[in-house]
Amino acid sequence: MCYRTKLNAVLKDIESTFNARFIEPESYTPMDEINGFSFMKTPVITYENQGKIEMFNWGLIPFLAKDDKIRKMTLNARIETLKEKPAYRNSVNHRCLVIANGYYEWKWVDPKGIEKKKYLITPKDQELFAFAGIYSSWKNPENHELVNSYAILTTDANELMREIHNSKKRMPVVLKKEDRKNWLSGDEVLNFAFLYTVELEAKII
Repeated sequence: MCYRTKLNAVLKDIESTFNARFIEPESYTPMDEINGFSFMKTPVITYENQGKIEMFNWGLIPFLAKDDKIRKMTLNARIETLKEKPAYRNSVNHRCLVIANGYYEWKWVDPKGIEKKKYLITPKDQELFAFAGIYSSWKNPENHELVNSYAILTTDANELMREIHNSKKRMPVVLKKEDRKNWLSGDEVLNFAFLYTVELEAKII
């Protein structure tokens, strides 16, 4: 799973890496740790606006939802069942890049997870990278506010992540640099499920 990420890069480096520009640069704040359960806005690039960086809320709200309570369960979406789940079915082709420069995971030291070790996970060949994401646009029925929100896709863990995320044995889908446009352009979803993976490294925090 992936509930805490890192994006503390300066704005100009993000724009340079992704060859895109922030629509509202003043809305971006570098953060050493982003808690998914805060449902805050973070930078994404959508398939519709590939030259622009937008700020979407983490925690996908399906466009037919009556309220936003579902978002605590839609921070992540399993890539293997993406097309089957009602919450995600209409967002399968609404692809986005979720920008980050790290994410955090905890290793259970004992069987019940009472003692844990925290790790920062990063790709070996990308200082800034993108998770494979999907998004939705939802209008709040109470105040008619339009909310753009996303989920990060997860897949079976590779060898490194099975050792670290030893309770769930899952990991987020980190895209290879050369596959960012393939993801956005609608390549088959399961092409990005494990065994698809990038080489990762981890350090204890």
